[in-house]
Amino acid sequence: MAESIELLVVDDDDEFRETMVARLRRRGFRVRDVADGLAALAELERRQFAAVITDLMMPNLSGLELLEKLKGADAECEVIMLTGGATVETAVKAMKLGAFDYLTKPCSMTEFDAVVDKAIDRRRLAQENAQLKAVLNRSLPQAEMIGHSPALKEVWRLIERAGPTDKAILIQGESGTGKELVARALHRRSSRAAQPLVTINCAALTETLLESELFGHEKGSFTGAVAAKPGFFEMADHGTLFIDEIGEMPGSLQAKLLRVLEDGSMRRIGSIKERHVDVRLLAATNRNMAEEVKAGRFREDLFYRINVLALNLPTLRERAGDIPLLVQHFLGSEWKIEPEALTALERYRWPGNVRQLINTLERAKILADDHMVLLDDLPQDIVREAEATAEGGQAASEAPISDELAALQRSHVLEVLKRERGNKARAARALGVNRRSLYRMLERYGIQSANQP
Repeated sequence: MAESIELLVVDDDDEFRETMVARLRRRGFRVRDVADGLAALAELERRQFAAVITDLMMPNLSGLELLEKLKGADAECEVIMLTGGATVETAVKAMKLGAFDYLTKPCSMTEFDAVVDKAIDRRRLAQENAQLKAVLNRSLPQAEMIGHSPALKEVWRLIERAGPTDKAILIQGESGTGKELVARALHRRSSRAAQPLVTINCAALTETLLESELFGHEKGSFTGAVAAKPGFFEMADHGTLFIDEIGEMPGSLQAKLLRVLEDGSMRRIGSIKERHVDVRLLAATNRNMAEEVKAGRFREDLFYRINVLALNLPTLRERAGDIPLLVQHFLGSEWKIEPEALTALERYRWPGNVRQLINTLERAKILADDHMVLLDDLPQDIVREAEATAEGGQAASEAPISDELAALQRSHVLEVLKRERGNKARAARALGVNRRSLYRMLERYGIQSANQP
C-alpha cells in the first residue's frame, strides 16, 4: 500500500533531494519535498506524513530545530535525520529528541531504503495500536446470519461476490434485519480483513458530535476539546468504515464525506492540515434512498458514490423456514420450546424482524420455568395473532364439534379443576396443556370456578 503513504523530504541540497525523491517515487510512495525547515513546517501544517526525511544543516531552521518543533507538537510521523558531517554529539541529541534514525551522507540507497521501510513500519504499528484501542468497545457482533431460506441464500451469494472487492456497498433493509452482521461478513471476506472494522451510527449522534467522531478534532477546536482526537476515518485507515443509518446524515457532513470518498483527503475539526486515508466504505439504511435524493435530503452525487452495489436484506417474514433455526440458536442448547409456542412464533409477522425475535425470546426465558418456553411466556400480541391465524384455518377446514362432545370436554375440565382445588397451573399440567390453552377452554365453556355445575 505504498501509494497511500506520503513522505516529506527536507534538504537544501537540490541534487541530493531530487535523487531521494525520485528513488522514493519509483518505489510507489507519494512524496513532497521542500528546501528548508520553515517550508517543512508549512507543509506539516497542511498535510499528514508518515515520515519526514530531513537534512541536519539547513538555513532558517536546522533539522534538529525542526525535530524539536515536531515532537513538541506531538506530530504523528517518524523523523529520519541526514547529514554530511556527523558527530557523535549531534547523533545522540537527535535520538534523544525522538528521531527514528540517523544516516550520514552519502549513504547507500539500500541502507536508505531499509531505514525508510523500518520507520514506516513503526508508524503503521503505532497507528494499528491506536486503531485497535479505538474499536475494542465498538466491535460488531461476531455471529453471522442464521438460516437456509432462499432469500437468505441470495444475500450470502452477493456477500461472497462483493466482499473481496474494494467498492463501496449500500446495505438496505428494515430495522432489525441484520445490516451490521452483513457489514462484518463483507469485511471478513475482503483483502482488509486483518485491518480494523470501525462502525458509527448517524442516528445516534448530534451533528457536531457526528462530525467529530468521523473526522476527529484538534485540541481547543470547540468547548470540551481538551485534547486532539483522531476520527473514525483515521481509525479505519487501510480498513473498513461502516456508517449505519447513513440516510440520517446532515447535509453539511455529506459534502465532507463525498470528498473523502473521492480522493481520501480530510481535515480534523479546527485543523488546516490535510490528511490522507485509505478506507473502504460500507453504508446502511432503512430508508428509501432514491426517495431521499428526490426530496433533496440526500446528495445525488454521494448516493451514486456509496451505491456502487446495493445489497437488499429480506425481512424475517420473507425468510420462510428460518424461524425454528433462529429460535434454537438464540434460546441456546439448554432450552426447549413447546410446539404450540414455536408455531405462534412462525405465524407472527415480526415488524421488528430478528431484533424483535431476540427480545421476545429473552423475555420468554425470564418468564419460563424449567428451561421450557410455553405459549404463555410469549407476548399477548404474538399469541393473539397466532390464535387468529389458527382459528381462520380451522374455520375453513374443520366442522365444529358436536354438542355432546363439547359437554364431555366441559365435564372433564371441571372434574380436573375440582380435583386440583381450583389451581389452574396444576390443572393445566394434568390436562396436558399450557395455562393459556386452559384459560381458552374455561372461556369457551363458561367456567368461572371449580365449584360451578
